Amino acid sequence: MKILRTPDHCFDNIPEYPFEPHYTTVKTHDGSDIRIHHIDEGPRDGPVILCLHGQPVWSYLYARMIPHLVKAGIRVIAPDLPGYGKSDKPAAREDYSYQRQVDWMNQWLVANDFTNLTFFGQDWGGLIGLRMVADNGDRFARVAIGNTGLPYNPQVPPEVVEEIIAFRNSEKRLTLFSMMKEVKKMGRTGGKRHDGARLFAHWQKYTWQTPDVPAGIIASSQMERRSPLIVALELFTGAIGLRKISPFRTQLSKIYEAPFPSPEYKMAVRAMPTQVPTMPEKSLEAQKKAWDFFETFEKPFLCIGAGNDPITVGFEKPFLEKVPGTKGQPHATIGGGHFLQWAKAEELSKTLADFILKNSAD
Repeated sequence: MKILRTPDHCFDNIPEYPFEPHYTTVKTHDGSDIRIHHIDEGPRDGPVILCLHGQPVWSYLYARMIPHLVKAGIRVIAPDLPGYGKSDKPAAREDYSYQRQVDWMNQWLVANDFTNLTFFGQDWGGLIGLRMVADNGDRFARVAIGNTGLPYNPQVPPEVVEEIIAFRNSEKRLTLFSMMKEVKKMGRTGGKRHDGARLFAHWQKYTWQTPDVPAGIIASSQMERRSPLIVALELFTGAIGLRKISPFRTQLSKIYEAPFPSPEYKMAVRAMPTQVPTMPEKSLEAQKKAWDFFETFEKPFLCIGAGNDPITVGFEKPFLEKVPGTKGQPHATIGGGHFLQWAKAEELSKTLADFILKNSAD
């Protein structure tokens, strides 16, 4: 397996990220080594929260939250998923199956022997992290999730599956703006069956057909106000090979591009969307096994959503219906868009700290 490692100098002068790096090496299916990075901040005798990020970001997403959580007496563990941040980056599309990513993070969890954990995950952090909880239930004392899910879709009709696959494989070219226009409709489908999968396919198609996915632009555009004209100019300068010196880049855009010194480092960003199980496929059995676990999960389980994120609106419904541990918990909607960890850092931190400390005392 070809594995890339982002040079340390790419992370020089990252603001609000003074954290000492910690590294753990795990094995791939073919015996290769992958080095996984994580942050470990806060009191060693405090309750521990494991925070997982999603795509296309990295552990920097928690930079604003960590000081609030540490002040509340919480120890914060925040890894970079393989393919992101300071972690190693497998270079081939087939390296990024859903199961392999769960396997890597399970190894990382056991190698560090973390126990009595509170889990918090968002986006792909939830997809991978909830499977980690199901596989290592004795290591987790409680669970919180935001803007994420555990997709399980065994009933999608074959004709819908064929339609979506044909679209993803078609010659049609998507731009960042045409893709975003369709994805934003996900929160306005009126509950029409399978429309979410059809619309999400635009994100899957765009990321795969774009070798240099503008991770910095995509992330920063969801965390700060950006003029479409300025975004277009940053895209243009990137297309002609001048992204690193573009005067149109914001600081956040630079930070979320930092782990990717060239397009070949971006395979996780490109490959992972098509691994989201919006349709019946090879992760179906593992997803059902995880749901079977959570349907008997009586430990505290909290849902904290933005409520204004079109991709994950209503994510909490199946958990509230099926997971016993959700009963009596102070589920909340706090705004902040897809990356609520950044926009609502203080409020989300307080909600999580209160959840941890209350349930630690019970």
